[in-house]
Amino acid sequence: MRDETTGAPDNTAVRCALWRALHVRVDAAPHVLEDEVGLRLVAPDADWPRRPDMAPEATSAFRAAMVARARFIEDLVVQQADHSVDQYVILGAGLDTFAQRRPETASRLRLFEVDEPRTQAFKRRRLVELGYGIPEWLHLVPVDFEAGESWWEQLAAAGFDPRRPAVIVSTGVSMYLTEEATAATLRQVAALAPGSTLAMTFLLPAGLVDASDRPGLRASTEGAQASGTPFVSFYAPQDMLALAREAGLEDVRHVPGSVLAERYFADRTDGLRPSSGEDFLLAAV
Repeated sequence: MRDETTGAPDNTAVRCALWRALHVRVDAAPHVLEDEVGLRLVAPDADWPRRPDMAPEATSAFRAAMVARARFIEDLVVQQADHSVDQYVILGAGLDTFAQRRPETASRLRLFEVDEPRTQAFKRRRLVELGYGIPEWLHLVPVDFEAGESWWEQLAAAGFDPRRPAVIVSTGVSMYLTEEATAATLRQVAALAPGSTLAMTFLLPAGLVDASDRPGLRASTEGAQASGTPFVSFYAPQDMLALAREAGLEDVRHVPGSVLAERYFADRTDGLRPSSGEDFLLAAV
């Protein structure tokens, strides 16, 4: 998932950042999420909107799903911060820009962004170059997953306190992990302090995806396979809930993508709607 020759962040992180910017550039207001900071971090060539994976019409549903899940997470984090939760962990952070766009909330938290070393090094360098810097409350935690490093150990080394409540977020990650790896993450979350919350996305099996979205899911699956980062795990909602309960999480909830569609897109007149196929697991400790 990373470019070893150019030092660039992984392609998925770049695509997500550019889709968030494209939402602001081509979709009508009101915007579900306003994020062009990621675009500044990536600093692509001027013709980036003409990339095949940025085609406005062809990617509209994926773009909408991307900003919907990001907005859902941000609303959750703000809500939890208002209830005195002061730690926020992003697993697979990529080029997340919450810290730069929402400093009034982020600065009230100890924010830990976990990702592979090359993406983290790129982001650290670009934040400094652009003048954002690395405030003392922001911790970029590099974890070499390919070398078998434990994200939990690296998180603790960076100053995370498991005795204090936290929001743990993992979006766009579980499809790359085995069920055993996801179960291990759920067990670690279950051991956190009471008052902690987990929000994790998961992909549905093709048979549970709206028929109109199945070609897109198939294309994404084939693209991931071709790039050497195949999707290895899909979950029916009841199976993900069972996995979470087996890991020790009792207060678990399934949030379908349709809920996000209604919450953030119901009153739009331009027809923009997120694709189906990715849902949320919400769990409270």
